[in-house]
Amino acid sequence: MKIGRRTRVKTYNKLVRDNIPQIIQASGKQFSSRVLNTAEYEIALKEKIQEELNEFLEAGDQEEQLEELADLLEVIYSFAHSKGIGREQMELIRERKKDERGGFYKRICLMNVFDHK
Repeated sequence: MKIGRRTRVKTYNKLVRDNIPQIIQASGKQFSSRVLNTAEYEIALKEKIQEELNEFLEAGDQEEQLEELADLLEVIYSFAHSKGIGREQMELIRERKKDERGGFYKRICLMNVFDHK
């Protein structure tokens, strides 16, 4: 890859979705990338979870919030997949926890617990 004086380089050094290299290439731009090893991938997924969470928290309207939630969910599924856990197993774990402890639909805010021992 030849980089001339007029070439602008934007550095990312972050995990991206699988089709991003093809999208960049189709736009006529060049890029460099590499495949992460297992340890790097786990770190990158955790960083991506934080990135997507921040984007959700900064999202404006409901449509943007839903887009960011979908991105966050995709990263969570990818992390689970990296640990050998499929979506179905994740859903079973989620359902079990919901059955045991409930969901978050009742809007309960726990203020205090008093232990009079």
